[in-house]
Amino acid sequence: MAAAAAAAVGGPQPPQPELPAAGLALDKAATAAHLKAALSRPDNRAGAEELQALLERVLSAERPLAVAADGEEAAAGGGGPGAAEEEALEWCKCLLAGGGGYEEFCAAVRAYDPAALCGLVWTANFVAYRCRTCGISPCMSLCAECFHQGDHTGHDFNMFRSQAGGACDCGDSNVMRESGFCRRHQIKSSSNIPCVPKDLLMMSEFVLPRFIFCLIQYLREGYNEPAADVPSEKDLSKVLQLLEPQISFLEDLTKMGGAMRSVLTQVLTNQQNYKDLTSGLGENTCAKKSHEKYLIALKSSGLTYPEDKLVYGIQEPSAGTSTLAVQGFAGATGTLGQLDSSDEEDQDGSQGLGKRKRVKLSSSTKDQSIMDVLKHKSFLEELLFWTIKYEFPQKMVTFLLNMLPDQEYKVAFTKTFVQHYAFIMKTLKKSHESDTMSNRIVHISVQLFSNEELARQVTEECQLLDIMVTVLLYMMESCLIKSELQDEENSLHVVVNCGEALLKNNTYWPLVSDFINILSHQSVAKKFLEDHGLLVTWMNFVSFFQGMNLNKRELNEHVEFESQTYYAAFAAELEACAQPMWGLLSHCKVRETQEYTRNVVRYCLEALQDWFDAINFVDEPAPNQVTFHLPLHRYYAMFLSKAVKCQELDLDSVLPDQEMLMKLMIHPLQIQASLAEIHSNMWVRNGLQIKGQAMTYVQSHFCNSMIDPDIYLLQVCASRLDPDYFISSVFERFKVVDLLTMASQHQNTVLDAEHERSMLEGALTFLVILLSLRLHLGMSDDEILRAEMVAQLCMNDRTHSSLLDLIPENPNPKSGIIPGSYSFESVLSAVADFKAPVFEPGGSMQQGMYTPKAEVWDQEFDPVMVILRTVYRRDVQSAMDRYTAFLKQNGKFPGNPWPPYKKRTPLHPSYKGLMRLLHCKTLHIVLFTLLYKILMDHQNLSEHVLCMVLYLIELGLENSADEESDEEASVCGPERCHDSWFPGSNLVANMRHFINYVRVRVPETAPEVKRDSPASTSSDSLGSLQNSGTAQVFSLVAERRKKFQEIINRSSNEANQVVRPKTSSKWSAPGSAPQLTTAILEIKESILSLLIKLHHKLSGKQNSYYPPWLDDIEILIQPEIPKYSHGDGITAVERILLKAALQSRMNKRIIEEICRKVTPPVPPRKVTAAEKKTLDKEERRQKARERQQKLLAEFASRQKSFMETAMDVDSPENDIPMEITTAEPQVSEAVYDCVICGQSGPSSEDRPTGLVVLLQASSVLGQCRDNTEPKKLPITEEEQIYPWDTCAAVHDVRLSLLQRYFKDSSCLLAVSIGWEGGVYVQTCGHTLHIDCHKSYMESLRNDQVLQGFSVDKGEFTCPLCRQFANSVLPCYPGSNMENNLWQRPSNKSLQDLIKEVEELQGRPGAFPSETNLSKEMESVMKDIKNTTQKKYRDYSKTPGSPDNDFLFMYSVARTNLELELIHRGGNLCSGGASTAGKRSCLNQLFHVLALHMRLYSIDSEFNPWGKLTQLEEMNSQLGNEEQQPEVPILYHDVTSLLLIQILMMPQPLRKDHFTCIVKVLFALLYTQALVALSVKCNEEDRSAWKHTGALKKNTCDAEKSYKVLLSFVISELSKGKLYHEEGAQECAMVSPIAWSSESMEKYLQDFCLPFLRITSLLQHHLFGEDLPSCQEEEEFSVLSSCLGLLPTFYQTEHPFISASCLDWPVPAFDIIAQWCSEINSFTERHAEQGKALLIQESRWKLPHLLQLPENYNTIFQYYHRKTCSVCTKVPKDPAVCLVCGTFVCLKGLCCKQQSYCECVLHSQNCGAGTGIFLLVNASVIIIIRGHRFCLWGSVYLDAHGEEDRDLRRGKPLYICKERYKVLEQQWISHTFDHINKRWGPHYNGL
Repeated sequence: MAAAAAAAVGGPQPPQPELPAAGLALDKAATAAHLKAALSRPDNRAGAEELQALLERVLSAERPLAVAADGEEAAAGGGGPGAAEEEALEWCKCLLAGGGGYEEFCAAVRAYDPAALCGLVWTANFVAYRCRTCGISPCMSLCAECFHQGDHTGHDFNMFRSQAGGACDCGDSNVMRESGFCRRHQIKSSSNIPCVPKDLLMMSEFVLPRFIFCLIQYLREGYNEPAADVPSEKDLSKVLQLLEPQISFLEDLTKMGGAMRSVLTQVLTNQQNYKDLTSGLGENTCAKKSHEKYLIALKSSGLTYPEDKLVYGIQEPSAGTSTLAVQGFAGATGTLGQLDSSDEEDQDGSQGLGKRKRVKLSSSTKDQSIMDVLKHKSFLEELLFWTIKYEFPQKMVTFLLNMLPDQEYKVAFTKTFVQHYAFIMKTLKKSHESDTMSNRIVHISVQLFSNEELARQVTEECQLLDIMVTVLLYMMESCLIKSELQDEENSLHVVVNCGEALLKNNTYWPLVSDFINILSHQSVAKKFLEDHGLLVTWMNFVSFFQGMNLNKRELNEHVEFESQTYYAAFAAELEACAQPMWGLLSHCKVRETQEYTRNVVRYCLEALQDWFDAINFVDEPAPNQVTFHLPLHRYYAMFLSKAVKCQELDLDSVLPDQEMLMKLMIHPLQIQASLAEIHSNMWVRNGLQIKGQAMTYVQSHFCNSMIDPDIYLLQVCASRLDPDYFISSVFERFKVVDLLTMASQHQNTVLDAEHERSMLEGALTFLVILLSLRLHLGMSDDEILRAEMVAQLCMNDRTHSSLLDLIPENPNPKSGIIPGSYSFESVLSAVADFKAPVFEPGGSMQQGMYTPKAEVWDQEFDPVMVILRTVYRRDVQSAMDRYTAFLKQNGKFPGNPWPPYKKRTPLHPSYKGLMRLLHCKTLHIVLFTLLYKILMDHQNLSEHVLCMVLYLIELGLENSADEESDEEASVCGPERCHDSWFPGSNLVANMRHFINYVRVRVPETAPEVKRDSPASTSSDSLGSLQNSGTAQVFSLVAERRKKFQEIINRSSNEANQVVRPKTSSKWSAPGSAPQLTTAILEIKESILSLLIKLHHKLSGKQNSYYPPWLDDIEILIQPEIPKYSHGDGITAVERILLKAALQSRMNKRIIEEICRKVTPPVPPRKVTAAEKKTLDKEERRQKARERQQKLLAEFASRQKSFMETAMDVDSPENDIPMEITTAEPQVSEAVYDCVICGQSGPSSEDRPTGLVVLLQASSVLGQCRDNTEPKKLPITEEEQIYPWDTCAAVHDVRLSLLQRYFKDSSCLLAVSIGWEGGVYVQTCGHTLHIDCHKSYMESLRNDQVLQGFSVDKGEFTCPLCRQFANSVLPCYPGSNMENNLWQRPSNKSLQDLIKEVEELQGRPGAFPSETNLSKEMESVMKDIKNTTQKKYRDYSKTPGSPDNDFLFMYSVARTNLELELIHRGGNLCSGGASTAGKRSCLNQLFHVLALHMRLYSIDSEFNPWGKLTQLEEMNSQLGNEEQQPEVPILYHDVTSLLLIQILMMPQPLRKDHFTCIVKVLFALLYTQALVALSVKCNEEDRSAWKHTGALKKNTCDAEKSYKVLLSFVISELSKGKLYHEEGAQECAMVSPIAWSSESMEKYLQDFCLPFLRITSLLQHHLFGEDLPSCQEEEEFSVLSSCLGLLPTFYQTEHPFISASCLDWPVPAFDIIAQWCSEINSFTERHAEQGKALLIQESRWKLPHLLQLPENYNTIFQYYHRKTCSVCTKVPKDPAVCLVCGTFVCLKGLCCKQQSYCECVLHSQNCGAGTGIFLLVNASVIIIIRGHRFCLWGSVYLDAHGEEDRDLRRGKPLYICKERYKVLEQQWISHTFDHINKRWGPHYNGL
């Protein structure tokens, strides 16, 4: 509700403006109550008048309006209008409530709501649901609430984002089945709702008419006719803004429920009210003025207002009797032509033609009145008028729709909408915001027209169909142009111009969408199909699209501007012509509907005849032009198909005469030929767009409205026309007639030689498709679906959704054939297997795929269907490759197979004539000629041609008529037939017919001329008649053509004169053609003999064919032999010969005879030198190609193996040896290869080598938690995540606690940082010279290619393996020999070593002299520092103190060790060098860190080493009371101490020094463990242990017994206050379990293990020793012996005791006493904190991402409506952090801070620059890494294993555990940068 109204409801009343009447000063409530009482009396006239007067004053429209006529007034009004508006609303509310409170009144009205319907109205972008199982109308939709409260389990539903807005249909049984209603709307509750008391709504009935009238007056006042035809949108929106509260108020009234809606309906539809208030007849000047404005608005809209104020219904005498009088339309004179002058700004006068057409259309007054008469008789009608004028403001639309649950209103509103329909479309056409407006229009119309009952009613009462068709015509007429098809000069045909905005922007969409919607209702469609006038008009409309977007072939230069209008043309034909056609077809399914089909076919043929006349078409199509748009042909074809398939109509009864059929076939055939031309690159000068058209024509959404009807129509024509005529037309259209000669050379006058081969292939392929396709010739729907699916799956494995998309479905969504329907799923499971997605870490994200079953490849693979359905030619190849692979794999056929021949479903009897094509002489001559040419190796013939020829022969044998009975009679052989080539037309007989001589026309240069012709020529006698360049064969064709023309053309001579003189000069290059002479060839072959010779030729062996039936007579009995079903050409020939033998004994005999004559080898042709040259060239090219293929394959396999070794994150690289740490002893120095310059050598001071590394800040460690309970993503308000138990939080608390009580510098040595924002260093293991790297970076900087990284930030990719990196870590020059010497064990005692360590640490570490190496070390240190943010480096209280750097540096080492431990799974049980070992750069990193750490020498007195190894004199404690004490050594973190000690030593370190440091620190660690244990247990346990241990204190190995040590610790600490004050609150911390010695031992081991693991890793990296592998339970003992803590002679029989590893540097009890005393002095003051600091949690679990719910909907429903915490709005792109569960806005400007958007900011705070976010509205995960981001993919997949990005399909999604694991793995191993390839900069805008 608008804010103003809300504020006014309960708050104090605003001060009243001074209104003239004193009565108003009364309290509003009292006035209202008084009036209500007055009106309740039986005689309420006085009350009514009083109320009217009051309303007149309150709602007067004379207040200054923002858009007043004169500007000053508005300015003066200032805040006036707002306040007055508010006041008026206040009054209305009070009056409605009749003195009571408005809120109570609302509640009272709601109680009477018979809520049977939901009716919730939503606007664009709302998330709603659609359930196809429950929907009756396909537009059905439910709001989320109703959907989730209904039961839709197992239904076919999906969630969708509303495009245009909609309303919830729950409860409406016209639109959906009742079983799907939700719980609220299931009960038909109207029966038990009490009757509404009269007085409750009485006031409303009086007040609302006034209120609505006031609103209308505002709208009238506010509207100014836009000047100069540019609607002043600013002004309009200003008015609307002012009216916002009023409209909101109305909207709220509608939400009060049924009772209030019915009052509103009364008010809106009452004609008397409207008449009284608006007629403008009263003396009120204001009302007059507003009425005038209304009339002006009407007039300016090009509408007339019948001036009949006195009597309604008497029509103007000038009009004829209007059929639309029912609607209150009155007829009007005037033609559309006049109308144009006022309405069409975009008509240029020059288009006289368009005008002419228009005048013709407007001959009936009916059309006219539809377009420009409008008359309003109620508030509702005028409200809608203004809604349209103001271009459908959202608020008004919502109000009008909110009223729809009221049935009476629904009918009235629908009629009003229809009455304004023409006006709506006019406004839409002129609108500048046509997109928004379209959406709003459809938002309304879909609610009205989806209801069949309602649609039928308006069709009957308001001529809805007439209106729609007329408006459609009117709309398209504005953009007609002259058609240039065929006869450019004299064409009378007009087509739409696809370049116009109307088509380009799809402005016609709402209209067409409504039209399709109403045609989906049977009752409406029947009316349409019965109304002859409508059908004529409709065909007229369709003909506007016939031949649009004509393409003319560019012959000379490339077209300069490629127009992209073709998509508009395809969309227009699909939406405006095809979809209504499918809608109509869906009602022609049964016999009873035959009449409809006859009507459509009749008017369609008439329209086609008109079209042929208009374009002056006689018999030949114009050359070099093609249009893909023939909607009239397609209407005709589809209705024919339906008639035969469903209505049992006799085909011949709806076919026209032969002449018309010949015309009908021309244009579809032209398209097929043009497709071949386009694929042969003959249209290349027309640019890419022509390829686009060819692809769109066959593409899945268009094919069954485009290519399928075209081919069907050609099949119908072929089945009824003379076959010889048809075949010859095909070859002529494809321009390959000249090629079909026996001569080895020929001239083609219409085709370049380079295109001949592909055009011939095209022609033959077309014939094969034409003869084998059965889509409309007898296949059932399920068979069609299966064939389509098999074809798509054979091309490629497909996901479920892409399959749904690729299977052409009936494009009319309302046809009831729903994709994804039951049959779809059952067919899919029958033909395909589901391949679940596979996951390799680092592999690409795969989707679940369907792949064809083996038996499908075996029996159902149909190359013809594949060719028909491929958009890209490469898909055909892909299908063949997959087929080949299948055959190889199953051992069915080893070589390269040919496309298999597939048996077809039987033809429907009506189309039997189609098979005559296979049995006509013309085709046989073509086949014979081609076989001969292939055998003789003539040029331009390919394997593909042979394949198609054999396919056609086989088709002929399969479909032969059984006329073989008289075969024996015709033995007398070939001698008789001098008149023609073949005796009859049956292929079976013609196959054995021998042809001896043929006369051909050849160029003089041809080799044939040299031969002498034998005397007895039994050649074709017709040859002599021929005088063109066509070969002998086709003399026949010319003859037939002439005969046919004579039969058909009434004046044959005219017909032959119409030859086009305009042929382009390109073809007949004058001088070049050599003279033609006649030559006679001796052939002496039959088709059978040619086939047998071909078999020899293909197999490369003489006499390779041996008739199989001679060995096995069975073959003839059961011919279906599997061995012949797959194979190459040889198999095909064998199969054909076998079939031929089967069909006739004669053939069988002849085959045997031919095989008996041992065929002499085919005489080698005399090859001329020129030919030899071309042949050699070809051969050489072929060889070169093969070589190249081989090389490429080899290269690819090499690259692949390299990529596998280099890139796979989880497998050890065995192939890239890195001699950094693992060199053989005999090598003196480490040698590095530079991957840039390729030289090898050691790293030296002046030319250092470096490792390619990637430095990144990481907070993964900080996400470890100490309990195993997984954290879940919050999905309700209650679940929240608090990060206090993470590792990072615990460490932060500890550090700040230390800093509170101890000296800062000492605190910074007692802990490690880097749990959050620690720097992790990783390398790919490749090295390069640092100077080479600098020049490499320079070249990258100059390289302008868009890289996915930023060179200025130092980023690059490794030159060898392309792994992402951003720094180079210098390798410290050092020899390995030295290293080995250092590792020799020495026999020095521990005490000596301790001294040595101390001395070494004491030496100041001067920075080595300024060498290149030291400079690099410095710069890399700077890089490491800059990798993380300042807040993660500076923890000191004094900023910039050196202690800070010191802390940061050893923490970097710690971070890298800890992370490596996590990558190994948190322990070292697996041992080995592991993958990380080979690629680790820790050794180099240590050198760099050590070098810098030695610059900060710690004062010897502060060095913890002393405290660890020496006893102090007690007096030193006294001096420093005044300042803060140092951190007691027992509070130090031992691992940090280890790193400090080691990095303080000069490098390289000696092994025994290392062991010494470890031993000393282990003693401290063990003591800490004992102390923690003592604090953990309770008082009794403590005293018991104290006692038992004290007894053994003096035994020999007391220092190595934990019991003794524990008792000592307890007794020492008891001196302080540590164990005191154990109040009740303490008990909680104490674990209740009784400690046994086993559990204590385990506790101590667990406490020490993390330290041992890190230390072992460190030792492994520093000294290159392998880690031993072990069982989990023995990890402690194995690691301690590996570290040299266990004495070598230690026996392992009895249970292992951790204390045996201890080696005390000084007497244990003394040093422990000293350490404990420090604690005691602290706990004197702070016992609580003292205790907390002692119990350290050292057992962190591995880090994990949040656990996600199983079903995505759970996340979506909670988060997509969740409001942003900053601006409390619902964000447009909500996202959730998967590490910590924070809700953030992606790209949300509300949450921007200093130019950083919220996701980027969060990624810095939560992950130190790495963020993993789930985008709630898209189900996709996005990764932010520093300044780059990438889309990772989705971890939620649907039931078919597919992602649903952006939730477009809206199917239920389920978590894919494997994918989530992969994501988590990449996060933990920091490999996002390496694995994901598509990164882009985000400029902080996410």
